[in-house]
Amino acid sequence: MNQPQASPAPIRAIDVIRKKRDGQELSHAEIEYFIRAYTSGEIPDYQVSAWLMAVILRGLTRAETSVLTDAMLRSGEVLDLSEFPVKKVDKHSTGGVGDKTSLVLAPLAAAGGLIVPMISGRGLGHTGGTLDKLESIPGFNVNLSVLEFRKVLKACGCAMIGQTSKIAPADRQLYALRDVTGTVESPHLICASIMSKKLAEGIDALVLDVKTGSGAFMKKEEDAVFLAELMVETGVRMGKSVVALITNMDQPLGMHVGNSLEVVEVLEVLRGHGPDDLRELCLELAGWMFHLGGAADTVAQGKLEAERLITSGKALEKLREMVALQGGDARALDDPSRLPRAKHIRDVSSPKDGYITAIDCEAVGTACVVLGGGREKKEDAVDPAVGMVLHRKVGDQVTVGQPLCTVHFNSETRAASATKLLLESYQITDVPVAVAKPLVHRVILGSNRK
Repeated sequence: MNQPQASPAPIRAIDVIRKKRDGQELSHAEIEYFIRAYTSGEIPDYQVSAWLMAVILRGLTRAETSVLTDAMLRSGEVLDLSEFPVKKVDKHSTGGVGDKTSLVLAPLAAAGGLIVPMISGRGLGHTGGTLDKLESIPGFNVNLSVLEFRKVLKACGCAMIGQTSKIAPADRQLYALRDVTGTVESPHLICASIMSKKLAEGIDALVLDVKTGSGAFMKKEEDAVFLAELMVETGVRMGKSVVALITNMDQPLGMHVGNSLEVVEVLEVLRGHGPDDLRELCLELAGWMFHLGGAADTVAQGKLEAERLITSGKALEKLREMVALQGGDARALDDPSRLPRAKHIRDVSSPKDGYITAIDCEAVGTACVVLGGGREKKEDAVDPAVGMVLHRKVGDQVTVGQPLCTVHFNSETRAASATKLLLESYQITDVPVAVAKPLVHRVILGSNRK
């Protein structure tokens, strides 16, 4: 008589945690179970936190990263945007300080005829979040249903929302947990987080802005390149056109750091002004979006089209349309006094004469968090009004007493702590910096061009 075959042992969360802690490769079934069980509430935050830390310390193989991305993608709905006849293109940044390019690029690309279905995130660690910036516009609703998301896309060509309960819910939960458990920096977790969200959007092409430097999660350029290659490879495998730009984050992008302050700077760029570095990067990324989206034969042509759309005012008008459609007060785009404002401002002055040779960009981002402009705990509310406006950056000459930046604050205690961080972040020497680092270090282009 044949003996009945034993049923496979059930997968347990503790076994998955131990296996990764010991540096072993997880199976397809173990990863799928872990993500499914966490999303459904079977596994508590504290066990997932332990697993995330094991991943930080032990890493994931490319095969594990692929399975994790797919499991997170399949945890919710994958949008079908085939009703739109033009290319669907998105852009994503891995996170930096003062990085507000998404608020420029979504309306800019839509004004050029592309569809931009942008699903974004909250502030993570010392970096600002696109959703927090958008919500500093009074009334702006980032929590649209999938149906409402489609309606806004149909009406104006771009929409910017957070992960809904239906789109990549696993990422939404993991994203918030990573922020408060010291598990942000893993390239494998960053890849799975970004690509699961982006591939759920139903896009044809994706432009990735992978930051490197003191204000980035990837401090070393080789780590940024590894992450970029991982994401490009994942996107190409899923049939998408993908490019990654490795860009400099050794100092804040632009001059404004903090949610409503960054919206003000976005408006400056869309009016044809704004800081050179922010404007240059926006045009470069827009050029790639138009090129991959088939609206320009070359990146150079795409950049010229982006400049034309800004000069004509069409990009700013598109932002007005999107803000109004998502419940925001579009009047704030023409009258920034309607945006949240801090009760107090105070200059942080240079302690000596010399040249600014470096800025600890992460410290600047942390100072913004300390002011209340980011989250120290998962449940923290964000103060949209606080932040800082920089007056001097790397390469600039300063004299003692000259303002380095102006802090916008609502709490004296928080301002004192932030001011200390900001003073420590500036490196001032007698000799000027020899050669400025380029804004774009290199470009990694996927082979799946359509």
